[in-house]
Amino acid sequence: MTLEGKVVLVTGGARRIGRSIALALAAEGAKVAIHYGCSEAEARQTADECGGAPLFRANLESIPEIRAMFDQVATHFGTLDALVNNAARFTQFDPLTIEEADWDHIHSVNLKATFFCAQAAARIMLSREGGHIVNISSLGGLRPWARHAHYCASKAGVIMLTKALAKAWAPHIAVNSVAPGVIPFDKSDARIERLIKATPARREGTGEEVAEAVLFFLKSTRFTTGQLVAVDGGLSQL
Repeated sequence: MTLEGKVVLVTGGARRIGRSIALALAAEGAKVAIHYGCSEAEARQTADECGGAPLFRANLESIPEIRAMFDQVATHFGTLDALVNNAARFTQFDPLTIEEADWDHIHSVNLKATFFCAQAAARIMLSREGGHIVNISSLGGLRPWARHAHYCASKAGVIMLTKALAKAWAPHIAVNSVAPGVIPFDKSDARIERLIKATPARREGTGEEVAEAVLFFLKSTRFTTGQLVAVDGGLSQL
């Protein structure tokens, strides 16, 4: 299948993995819609590099803003063929010190917004010819990290949510997940270096490699659904 002319919304598409996905989609000829929350300058730069892709701002903690954004995308393009649920948050805490606000800060975007973005996308897709949804999960959804219990729970939830929605919306919408491993964009630290050293591939991954897995799902037949691909150099297999 080809992505030429397909309308694809990428949440958190301004920076890091989201940016890599947006650029890869544009290179395939897709009509990319880029969501951002606060990173307007980075979003505009990514949009320019995607051939002038339109930007859509929304606070993903707000369900009304999520629904308004999808209405705007549908109005702008007249359709929506695919969604890449990429936006996420990451923090580190000793589990004994996590407060309700810390838990909600992660889950409101990583899991709750992932569901409501998928729901809004599905309402558009099911009224037309169907489509594809790819949820970006994480190695943290596959392996436990002691100081990231709240984050790991949110990303494990994304993986099971993917499977449940794949079953709910088949055969019209394929829902799959990509779980990145160590994909550093900022300055490295001791934790990242330990993970890289433990990775069988003996190196860190790149945003482009995650994007390649996303493109695989978006180009696949809808018979491929409810699946997970870990882009982690084999680390999840240890």
